[in-house]
Amino acid sequence: MIYAFLIILVLQIIFFIYAAVKKTDKVTDLSYGLTFVITSLSIYFLNIEYSSIFKILLLATVVIWGLRLAIYLFVRIIKTGKDKRFDGVRENFKKFGSFWLLQAISIFVILLPTTNILISKDEMSLNWISYIGLGISVLGIVIESIADSQKFIFKSKKENKGKWVSTGLWKYSRHPNYLGEIMMWVGIFLYCLVYINGIGFITILSPIYITVLLVAVSGIPTLEKEYDKRYRGSKQYQDYKKNTGILFPRI
Repeated sequence: MIYAFLIILVLQIIFFIYAAVKKTDKVTDLSYGLTFVITSLSIYFLNIEYSSIFKILLLATVVIWGLRLAIYLFVRIIKTGKDKRFDGVRENFKKFGSFWLLQAISIFVILLPTTNILISKDEMSLNWISYIGLGISVLGIVIESIADSQKFIFKSKKENKGKWVSTGLWKYSRHPNYLGEIMMWVGIFLYCLVYINGIGFITILSPIYITVLLVAVSGIPTLEKEYDKRYRGSKQYQDYKKNTGILFPRI
């Protein structure tokens, strides 16, 4: 676990130095996804003599999720040029550094179940709970990928400038990408659950942390506040908000 945290910390420091010197946002989100990938691969190969299909499937799921997210966010920031979340922050070394430290801690916590399994020397095989967890994670990746793609295409069209996306998955959920993200890590925890015991149950912090972060801290609340301010005079937006669930489709 210490080794995993050190890898995460070193990677974030490297990316932070580049971002701070260049005063750029272009590697902020890129580093997020890549750190999951590099850390998971490093832990796996460190303990490769205890490899199994169970671990390989877990590793593959995290790597696919991480690469997809990193590539998407990198392409998006190249197109937009900057991340307005960091306006007034990227120029402040201390504030900017605090963000990167928090990101390192977040990655470590979210990766807890994965790390716990990849460092284990126990024999592991797939079971019905693992299949359910894997299914939830894969579905989460699919939902998140489709939602990101639909929003990216919508925002890329000039005629949609200043509008909110309400088509595709966004017709049924105001934040389907976050729903997919939460499903990904809830599924990973369930996949690992049978082989988590003793102090290992602290890894339940992973799905709890990402859910609270997105639902109550920096994800949904930030966007909802921004949209409420931007579209406060739009009855159409108020109707969309009233009839569309925050995460799950409203019945």
